[in-house]
Amino acid sequence: MSTMDIRIYGDSILRKLSKPVDSFDEQLMAVAEKMYEIMFEADGIGLAAPQVGVSKAFLVIGMPVEDEEPERLFFANPVILESRGEDSFEEGCLSVPDIRADVIRPEWIKLKYQDIHGKEHTLETDGLLARVLQHEIDHLNGILFVDRLTPARKSLLKNDLQKLAKKGAKSEADLA
Repeated sequence: MSTMDIRIYGDSILRKLSKPVDSFDEQLMAVAEKMYEIMFEADGIGLAAPQVGVSKAFLVIGMPVEDEEPERLFFANPVILESRGEDSFEEGCLSVPDIRADVIRPEWIKLKYQDIHGKEHTLETDGLLARVLQHEIDHLNGILFVDRLTPARKSLLKNDLQKLAKKGAKSEADLA
């Protein structure tokens, strides 16, 4: 496996639909562990596999816990079954550096997923965890938070996004 680096807006892997995880083995655990390291080093709280060049449907989250190490969460093949409410919150993304914007998302979700061992679970959540999960699940489907902005807001970011796209395409070429 090549070195894992955070892929930047403009890298084509960020726009691909991820393939389901079908092998819950040592390699998956090793990749997840490396993703936690990359995410924490970059001061993030969520990281989806495509963001590090792995086109598989899994993500890691480091949920902040007051005065403690973040809680490590792993989700494979997540599917949102239900959602309700609406909430606006400023989001950023490790793959879209230096750009932050308010994004409207459901405030409550119910999802099914598999843990690191492949066991199926159902989770109902709201607040920050619901938002981070939706943001990262979007990554698994080739969607970035800037795709969810109003046309007016996206227009204001057009030049910044074009600069990032050039940088992301260049880094993709460097990895080839």
